[in-house]
Amino acid sequence: MTNRFRYWLFRQKTLYGKDLRGIDLRGANLSGTDLDKADLRGVNLSGADLSKADLSKADLRGANLSGADLRASLFCTDLRGADLRGANLNTASLYDADLRGADLRGADLSEATYLYDANLTGANLSGADLSKTGLDKTDLRLRGAIINPEGE
Repeated sequence: MTNRFRYWLFRQKTLYGKDLRGIDLRGANLSGTDLDKADLRGVNLSGADLSKADLSKADLRGANLSGADLRASLFCTDLRGADLRGANLNTASLYDADLRGADLRGADLSEATYLYDANLTGANLSGADLSKTGLDKTDLRLRGAIINPEGE
């Protein structure tokens, strides 16, 4: 990606529905950006600031979000197979999010809200912080999820 395109991209406050597949956005500041329905499959957003961003219904399948700040709206977001190791999802809204097979090792999910109907089938939650997470009235699908493997 050219520096000129990168500069343009980071100055946008709405990327609603944009196709950004495979782009390298490591360390990008996308705080407060509207990424609703954006196609972000395979995007590298490691270490990116997505706080207060709207990622509702975005497609983040296979994206690298390790160490990213995701204190954002992730309503109906597709995060299947995403790398969320060490990501900050503190206070994130995860209503109906699809996290099947996601790697959430060491992620901060403390005080995450609206986990109702989130699908964590096969997700790795080893070392993830789920303290103060609103799990009441939550229908979490956890089949095959790794919560804390033996010996850790």
